[in-house]
Formats: sequence, C-alpha cells, structure tokens
Amino acid sequence: MSTLSVRLPDSLHKLAKETASQDHVSMNQFIATAVAEKVAALSTESYLKERAARASEGKFRAALAKVPDVLPEVIEKQ
Repeated sequence: MSTLSVRLPDSLHKLAKETASQDHVSMNQFIATAVAEKVAALSTESYLKERAARASEGKFRAALAKVPDVLPEVIEKQ
C-alpha cells in the first residue's frame, strides 16, 4: 500500500469530508474509491474506443440479419 499526499482546495476538501461522513466511510476510503471509479471509467472508455476502431459494419449487419423480425412477446406484470 502506498501513501500519497494530495493538495485540495479547501472547498473541495470540505465537500469530500462531508460526503465521506454521510457515506459512513473514512476520507481515505472515500478518496481511494473515487480514484478507483475514475480509473475504471477511463479504462472502460479506452476499451470501448479500441473495440469501436475494430468494428465492422458488415459483420454488424450480418448479425442483425440473424435476428427474427417479430414483435416482442407481451408479458403482463402481476
């Protein structure tokens, strides 16, 4: 585990502290979770861009052609 010193504007520090308190977690856990969420979001975006770059309209249309052209079944809620 690493230790990191971060400089935050007072207003952001206050909001983060309040939010962590409302979530019943420490500031350390709150910041670690926030960093993990950001890294996951950027990784996902990068992955999707890579997949999109390899996309093939022809393969997409071929896959769609295999899907039956029927209306969805109506399911009543109970």
